[in-house]
Amino acid sequence: MTEPLNRRRFISRSAQGAAVAATLAGSLGARLQAADQATGEVAAQINHSVCKWCYSGVSLEELCRAGKEFGLQSVELLQPEEIATLRQFDLTCAMISNPTAKADDGKTVGGITLAWNRPQYHGVLVEAYKAQIKKCADVGMTNLICFSGNRDGMDDQEGLENCAAGLKQILPYAAQMGVTLTMELLNSKVDHGDYMCDRTPWGAALCERLDADNFKLLYDIYHMQIMEGDVIATIRQYHQWISHFHTGGVPGRNEIDETQELFYPAIMRAIVATGYTGFVGQEFIPKRADKLESLKQGVTICTV
Repeated sequence: MTEPLNRRRFISRSAQGAAVAATLAGSLGARLQAADQATGEVAAQINHSVCKWCYSGVSLEELCRAGKEFGLQSVELLQPEEIATLRQFDLTCAMISNPTAKADDGKTVGGITLAWNRPQYHGVLVEAYKAQIKKCADVGMTNLICFSGNRDGMDDQEGLENCAAGLKQILPYAAQMGVTLTMELLNSKVDHGDYMCDRTPWGAALCERLDADNFKLLYDIYHMQIMEGDVIATIRQYHQWISHFHTGGVPGRNEIDETQELFYPAIMRAIVATGYTGFVGQEFIPKRADKLESLKQGVTICTV
């Protein structure tokens, strides 16, 4: 009798174990399904863009055609005249490029080095930006990039006040036209020596000074990793002032894969956790021969 009883106990316990295992498996499956659904919801909030200038030798049409196949929704840093090409592929331009103009002293202003922190150029900049704002509105685009300019010996506080004084002259018109001006944060250590808007707190202080819903910051992850580090903590702290993001591998500004020091999936999750629903623009310079394959990889990495 002992052996059959032991066998029955074993069978009973095995059945109980199987039932528990099935319950756990079902629970795990449900959790995995929920996680998959959550991941899908997050991915839907990452709107993918790319900066055309990084793809020399690749036509705009080719970039649009290829990018559309792997999830691009935008090609950016274009002029309003180029939007017609994007529309052929049902794409948008998440960030229109800045205008430039000749000042009375013969210098070209509106780019990275000579811009809004120089009061002597405010007149020509206001004229150039108003024209660009109208062009943006005419083609249905809503975001326009701008720059602080270099320090060239100027104190940061003075530069902030100068930028505010100049930008106040165009922000009401931009708001009327439905356009947001976005100042890019760039590093002054490697790529853009002496650039003034090179730290997030300075840019946020300018946003506070202007107190306008249509003035924000372009947080370039590559540039700010070089200048500040603490990328995720900074995004969490200053996200209310950020309307756009750029990527890039550090060091070198190349592919954003395992060859560099940043882990972009975690950064993307942190961005989404702030409630951000704008665009993330790939702005790395591909090293590989197949540039479009590198771009596809970047989009995949940032689809979290």
